Amino acid sequence: MKIKSLHKKIILGLSAVGPGLFLIGYNIGTGSVTTMAKTGAEHGMTLFWALVLSCIFTYVLMVAYGKVTLVTGRTALFNFKKEFKWGWVLSLYIIIALIIGELLALMGVMGIVADLVQEGIRLAFDGAMIERIWIILFFVVILAFFLWFGRYQQFEKVLTFLVVLMGISFIVVFFMVRPSLSVMTEGIIPSIPNTPGALGLIAAIAGTTCSAAVFIMRSTVVAEKGWGINDLKKEKTDSRVSASMMLLLSGVIMAVAAGTLHVSGLKLDNTVEMIHLFQPLGGKAAAFLLIIGIAGAGLSTIFPIVLIAPWLLADYRGTPRNIHSIQSRLLIGLALLFAFGTVFLEERPPALMVFSQAFQACILPAVAIPIFILINRQSLMAKHKAGTKLNIGIVAVILFSLVTTWFALKEFL
Repeated sequence: MKIKSLHKKIILGLSAVGPGLFLIGYNIGTGSVTTMAKTGAEHGMTLFWALVLSCIFTYVLMVAYGKVTLVTGRTALFNFKKEFKWGWVLSLYIIIALIIGELLALMGVMGIVADLVQEGIRLAFDGAMIERIWIILFFVVILAFFLWFGRYQQFEKVLTFLVVLMGISFIVVFFMVRPSLSVMTEGIIPSIPNTPGALGLIAAIAGTTCSAAVFIMRSTVVAEKGWGINDLKKEKTDSRVSASMMLLLSGVIMAVAAGTLHVSGLKLDNTVEMIHLFQPLGGKAAAFLLIIGIAGAGLSTIFPIVLIAPWLLADYRGTPRNIHSIQSRLLIGLALLFAFGTVFLEERPPALMVFSQAFQACILPAVAIPIFILINRQSLMAKHKAGTKLNIGIVAVILFSLVTTWFALKEFL
């Protein structure tokens, strides 16, 4: 009876933070894993401060977007369109920029997942190889089935499973490889390394954690959950759990790389290489756990990516989100075709991920500044206007977004 009671409490707890888990699944993908591991391998924990700031600012904007949605009963882009004179231009810019960025990310994510599964099959069956296109086709068919017949509540359950699987995998690997704690604590003092690519990594950390798409999607998944004005406290708790989990999981990945690869002077340029570098440290078991964890991270990201176009258009129009409409199914089908991108492009998946993350960093100011204006508008928010603490937090996010955008432009252009 006690086991059943505990199981029921866990299920209730997870359901209470459904939108947060949905966004963890979306936010921590293969790009995040590669970025955090590369950062830890090359710079130890010296850029951990960038991750902490990104997660704090993620929490601030998640609270702000959730609060405006619950008070107005309208999603983000629809609010922008209605409340600003040229709001439709801003909304269309965000839609176009996010869809382009997410389609690039989709190609990279699916390519990396296919490479990881390919590597897992090779390790398990003594060098057996399956072409990438067949692995991608397998996952696309499964995704298409879920998206054709499924509903948000089912996606939330699948993503919850993938997020838990991902988290357990990374934490178990952390204890298996036993990273050097002394090296991790020595390198935790904040600094910006004077080395090529350091600014790009800071921008990538911000772009993959404090992602513009997360906040626009935040208002949609909160609305999809059916929460109202009486759920403000629940929404804040959900945001806190989500941001804390992002920090924990991303921090564990960075710490593992810092305490193992950084100590050995090893570099990391792509996700599959991560498996090869960790195998001597933790054996085949660690390699398989990493493959499961990173593949779980990738698949949990793909669900929200293929939903982003129909959801953004519904958000902009202020219409119900029906993913089973003809238009939505066409958009989802088109997005799934992009999953095969790395089969035909010469560009490797990790390079596409880096570009898409830098792209995300450049969109952040466009979503941070408008929400600051809206959440302080008396006619819109009445007694629910932002307090001093939230306003300081949002201003800090705006400054951070401008700095990381400059870092991204300087490094990649």
